[in-house]
Amino acid sequence: MRSAYDEAVSNNDAAAVAALFTEDAIFVSDRGLIHGRQAIEKWYTDVFQVWHPKNHIGRLDGNAPHIIGTTGSEAWETGEWSETGRGKAGRPVPIKGYWSTLDIREGDDWKIQMLTYNLTPAQ
Repeated sequence: MRSAYDEAVSNNDAAAVAALFTEDAIFVSDRGLIHGRQAIEKWYTDVFQVWHPKNHIGRLDGNAPHIIGTTGSEAWETGEWSETGRGKAGRPVPIKGYWSTLDIREGDDWKIQMLTYNLTPAQ
């Protein structure tokens, strides 16, 4: 799932990003809470209109994923992310931060139930 997310963000494909979430997912962004797959897709659509990330890379921490409970259908993960967009002057702007997810198994697929992320301040 992580590589599918990286690819969807790097391709600025809001529908592909949203498809990785459960229908009732929660996205905790630096701009507030977004509830539900449809609202998450709109959020990414709006972001991709002004910020065009490329080379989005999400790295798992060394201990992830962490299975929750005994059924093996829930897990949490943490890690770092980075990407490069274009600034107002057209120059590349690298950004990075940390993320965490709660993932739920739906059939044969894993979906994101909750995603949180932050931005690491520029040096």
